Amino acid sequence: MTVYLRSLETAVPPTVLIQTEARDVFAAQPGLTRLGTRLVGTCFDSAAIDTRHTAVDELTKDFQAENPRFFDAGTGLLLSPSTKVRNDIFAAEATKLFIEAARKALDACPGISPAGITHLVTVSCTGFFNPGPDYKIVRALGLNPAVQRYHLGFMGCYAAFPALRAAKSFCEADPDAVVLVVCAELCSLHVRTSNDPDTIMGSALFADGAAAAIVTALEDPEEPALLQLDHFETVLTPVGEESMAWNIGDEGFEMVLGNYVPHIIDDHIIGALEPLLAREGALLGLPYRGIRHWAIHPGGRSILDKVQSRLDLSDEQLVPARETLRNYGNMSSATVLFVLRHILDLPPAEGGEGGGERICSMAFGPGLTVESALFTKLGSVQRGVPKRGEAAARAEESAGAESPQPESALA
Repeated sequence: MTVYLRSLETAVPPTVLIQTEARDVFAAQPGLTRLGTRLVGTCFDSAAIDTRHTAVDELTKDFQAENPRFFDAGTGLLLSPSTKVRNDIFAAEATKLFIEAARKALDACPGISPAGITHLVTVSCTGFFNPGPDYKIVRALGLNPAVQRYHLGFMGCYAAFPALRAAKSFCEADPDAVVLVVCAELCSLHVRTSNDPDTIMGSALFADGAAAAIVTALEDPEEPALLQLDHFETVLTPVGEESMAWNIGDEGFEMVLGNYVPHIIDDHIIGALEPLLAREGALLGLPYRGIRHWAIHPGGRSILDKVQSRLDLSDEQLVPARETLRNYGNMSSATVLFVLRHILDLPPAEGGEGGGERICSMAFGPGLTVESALFTKLGSVQRGVPKRGEAAARAEESAGAESPQPESALA
């Protein structure tokens, strides 16, 4: 049975974070050692990020909080709210992103009504609350109260793939199933000042965003599918368990992102791809760049560099991943869906009809876990993932601004 992705939509909070300004604020914190200050400059400048988004409007320089919890604009100090404070904000702000992305995915499929959704899969690793985002989506969008709900929590950056794989399994088990998958992450809730290299790297990379998709085996001639979901595979590398982790601390969640992670990926990416490509014999002997599109999770610039070099991919094949990183940063589980959306926005291949273009996709997370997938691009939506600064421009236009510019922010 063939299972399709019928829509893929994204959402980001309105506050835009400018990387150079964030670097200057973090570098000016009084508790930093000389080495810590140098690491801040290096990590922020080498991240290949221009802008990110945050749900914490208090991080904006112009936002004056009466009782600041994250940033004191008067003193320029980054503060250290408790995990409870951060999680309370997650419950309020993540709900908005979950609902916005889900609504957009439904709106992009006029032939599917909210009541027609049979399964709902939500994903996040940056906060917890219950009744959770699955419940909130059901209530806000008027889904059937009997919809089957599943939440994948705390898996990390690769979690969109288990969610899509589960959706595919539901559709294969029930030909009438229509599955709504929604990933939303508020990584910026957990930024903090520190001399720890992993914490500094996390503050330089992570951001907030959401993405939602509708998956079904049902076909609609009037609404062609965007992707065919072909195969998924999971591989654990033999090393790396201590190199990437996500722990809960008293002052937010704590990222472990060792500088050896790109080297682990470099050493093991070929082996990690073998089970996936073996699903189709014609792909096993093909040069990697012979697969037209590569949707690589941009965990960081150095990871993308290692993937491109090891697989001998062209610069063009890495554009969707690099542009997603540049414009949005690392939004954990939602990020690879932004990369896929970028690929869907591309026009058909020259001389082609736009269908049948293969996509190989990969994401990496704690373990070290490598999730991979093969898709077939069936068409181009060309509605566009918001390009750099467009979200801020739209927000200012709606407020009557004459000259839209990215909102100045901190982290």
